[in-house]
Amino acid sequence: MIVSIRIDDRLIHGQVALVWSKELNTTRIVVANDEAARNDVMKMTLKMATPAGIKLLIKPLQESIDVFNNPRSQDLKLFVLTNCIQDTLEIVKNCPDVESVNVANVGRFDESDPALKTQLNPCIILNPQELEALKELAKCQLPVYAQVVPTNPKTPIQNLLDGMKG
Repeated sequence: MIVSIRIDDRLIHGQVALVWSKELNTTRIVVANDEAARNDVMKMTLKMATPAGIKLLIKPLQESIDVFNNPRSQDLKLFVLTNCIQDTLEIVKNCPDVESVNVANVGRFDESDPALKTQLNPCIILNPQELEALKELAKCQLPVYAQVVPTNPKTPIQNLLDGMKG
């Protein structure tokens, strides 16, 4: 079961590895990301950022979905990391056992035209494709919120979308 999907540009870093894995009471992290799965340097960096006692799996998106839907995964508490909303939406559409989605840090490294981007808060900056994916994700029947660290309040994504100008 996926206890949480966190969308974070950096995938694994101190906040994720140390704070969120404890908050979610999980010892298993899955990075569902095509680039990370094929880039040996990135894989090594992610493994180094993972604390002792946490099992890490780095798979391309489609292989990750296969893992999540494998009956052997149903009894595991999986913390899933993606770095874009479109990948998260694909997981949610194809995996019935997702408890929540945390849109934490996204869009800061996106190199598309800044004039076309929408900033929902200081940590969520979306190009048009990601914005449309977020609108679709917000319609799913599960909690979708923004929360950088556990001590921050959970802000429903729909509230941020409703507050957009224009």
